[in-house]
Amino acid sequence: MPNPSLKQVISEQYMKCAMDPVYFMRKYGIIQHPTKGKIYFDLYKFQEKTLESIAENRYNVILKSRQMGISTLVAAYALWCMLFRDDFNILVIATTQDVAKNLVTKVRVMHENLPRWLQGSTAEDNKLSLKFKNGSVIKAVSSASTSGRSEALSLLIVDEAAFIDKIDEIWASAQQTLATGGGAIILSTPNGTGNFFHKTWVAAQEGKQFNPIRLHWTLHPDRDQRWRDEQTELLGERLAAQECDCDFISSGHTVVAGELVEWYRLTYVENHDPVEKRGPGGDLWIWEYPDYTKNYIVSADVARGDGSDTSAFHVIEIETLHQVAEYKGKIGTTEFGHMLISIATEYNNALLAIETANVGWAVIQVALDRNYPNIFYTYKQDGYVDDNIHLVKGYDLKDKSNMIPGHVTSTRTRPLMIAKLETYFREKTPIVHSSRLLDELMVFIWINDKPQAQRGYNDDLVMAFCIALWVRDTALKLRQQGLDLTMETISRIGKSAPIYQTGDYNSRAQWEMPGPGNTRQSLKWLL
Repeated sequence: MPNPSLKQVISEQYMKCAMDPVYFMRKYGIIQHPTKGKIYFDLYKFQEKTLESIAENRYNVILKSRQMGISTLVAAYALWCMLFRDDFNILVIATTQDVAKNLVTKVRVMHENLPRWLQGSTAEDNKLSLKFKNGSVIKAVSSASTSGRSEALSLLIVDEAAFIDKIDEIWASAQQTLATGGGAIILSTPNGTGNFFHKTWVAAQEGKQFNPIRLHWTLHPDRDQRWRDEQTELLGERLAAQECDCDFISSGHTVVAGELVEWYRLTYVENHDPVEKRGPGGDLWIWEYPDYTKNYIVSADVARGDGSDTSAFHVIEIETLHQVAEYKGKIGTTEFGHMLISIATEYNNALLAIETANVGWAVIQVALDRNYPNIFYTYKQDGYVDDNIHLVKGYDLKDKSNMIPGHVTSTRTRPLMIAKLETYFREKTPIVHSSRLLDELMVFIWINDKPQAQRGYNDDLVMAFCIALWVRDTALKLRQQGLDLTMETISRIGKSAPIYQTGDYNSRAQWEMPGPGNTRQSLKWLL
């Protein structure tokens, strides 16, 4: 049998490459290895399976560990599509234009190192795009909300999707361009929960739209536990979980650690349904009815009124920090005020702390008009910075000319309140039954060093709980102050020494007693 001609060999090889992307990459794909330089792309078994899954499904979401070669794999797949399909339009979106450009560069390097007979005829070649004369093109763009809106796409590639701001808007606009039959590959390491990537992954696992591909570090044949331990030493626990473990919970920059939130969910939320749900829509959840031997706080955060957030309150048993009731819903300020009075009265005339910001004053006014007897007051000047000030200056002064009703959250107090929230949960002190509160905590994250709700979510229940923790400390100290003074008075009955001795005091000092630390507490409220 005569030897095949060179033309026949090339034709056979070309057909094999066109039919099988794995063969194409292994046989002719050359990549830039970070330490070995240019090498053939000899796919690992997990990479081969990933490629087959991508080719079989229109929409793919890839949850991956770091340095698994998946960006290179996707770049090779993009090149294969461009070479063997006409007018194949690929758009690459990443956190920045430079990151997106890197994937295009990988495509360019692989193309330049192909045999001449396998290369495409280049019509355009620059840093951000590569176009062949068959009409196929790949472009890199930044993560603007309008990315991918202008033209029909054959394939959309979104790299590090969990770290792209406004990715949901990008997807909404790009999805219209995929309507003619285009596909998508969305890949990323995790970055906490609640974002577009996390929601897409969860939906994919439920069989909705996307094909889920999870690539844990253990799939890589060159890695072992020693490598994983080194990553923890290099990156720290949280970042290593993000980069290596495909762990959404541990990877997020949540104010309260995701592992703690899940511990609360398993310990106090599962199998602890409310005993009653009241009001329109059943938005008021009750876990425990009032115990008339206990004291409670009702802490409320009032909606701004723009329709994007909700009003919320918690009912907390003061001493044990046991959450016994909670409300979250959209309601008018007047109605919310009446609801707060009703629930606070029901729970033994609970201490009612209402946030004064935004439209909070409208709710507070309802409580004032109804003469509710146990409203939390804040000093106008310095009382809200240090809760001990309430003790030093006399929280129960009948003359409230220097105080304002409600709780004041300012730029000074908010960080302190958030710190108290993190501390209490880290120590597992509160007893929390609300799945709604835990859901908010999972998306209450650090953004530019500021704790706030992730975009598209709100933190109404979180802030209401912060108010409860902040006020609770003050309320307990006040209660203890009264107990200590009562015990001191009782202990001196029948003794010759007076309860309050006069001596070499100035007129101010004789109405003071030692307070916390080196402070002095006013006793004028006894008059």
